[in-house]
Amino acid sequence: MQHLVKPYLKFLWKSTNAHGVHSPFVFDLIRKCFYDSKNHPQYKVLESYRNSLLQNKNTIEVTDFGVGSRVFKSNTRAINKIAENAGISPKDAQLLFRVVNYFQPKAILEIGTSLGLATSALALNDFSEVTTLEGCPETAKVSQQQFGEFNLKVNSVVTEFESYLKTLHRTPQTLHLIYFDGNHSKEATLNYFNLLLPTISNETVWIFDDIHWSKGMEDAWEIIKKHPKVTVTIDTFQWGFVFFRKEQAKEDFIVRTSKSFFLDNLLGIKNLWGLLH
Repeated sequence: MQHLVKPYLKFLWKSTNAHGVHSPFVFDLIRKCFYDSKNHPQYKVLESYRNSLLQNKNTIEVTDFGVGSRVFKSNTRAINKIAENAGISPKDAQLLFRVVNYFQPKAILEIGTSLGLATSALALNDFSEVTTLEGCPETAKVSQQQFGEFNLKVNSVVTEFESYLKTLHRTPQTLHLIYFDGNHSKEATLNYFNLLLPTISNETVWIFDDIHWSKGMEDAWEIIKKHPKVTVTIDTFQWGFVFFRKEQAKEDFIVRTSKSFFLDNLLGIKNLWGLLH
């Protein structure tokens, strides 16, 4: 948590809203998607999906292939506690749904299913084919049960991430949106980035979760931003958006994801204040 203090302060200082952005593509994304205040009916499904997990007190044995957890000391974990502490937040789940609804990608890949909180946001539409990868069999079993209960069409694959991505590297197919929420390390993130480059198109959207998780993740983010195939990036603090649009000038943005960003993040700011005093 201490590591996040400096990056968060820097984000608060440098971030802007839609009016500080001069790219029409990014301006429209912020105004029509990030700042969309409509109460979409799908939000109720996301809430019900989350609540069903929060009420599940069963425990599972988690196999963790990533950098580990900052919350859990044991691999035996209650499902409701995983949902409470390790899943995507309700606000971010709604935003992820809006991003998918805005771009309408046909083929979506998620790296790191966990309990499927983010997956549900990716799959609540009629135009996308969603494949999600999970390394832990017990966690995947819970998410697969959830997908069935909520009638979500998801191709859930239990696999070691790199092995699966190597098959895509050898026989590439176009993936229109990829949500990276797996191994939060510099080496793994850059490896996934390079393995998946053959799948991009001009319209592809990549979203990297927890880009400020650690010094290593921040280093990876800086390397990704400088890659010659990357044209536009957006840092929202929680996520890093990457675009490969050849018609766009190369530019990096630091953007708040809501008009009421500071109000929405009062708890985070309060926790940050506590770390400083």
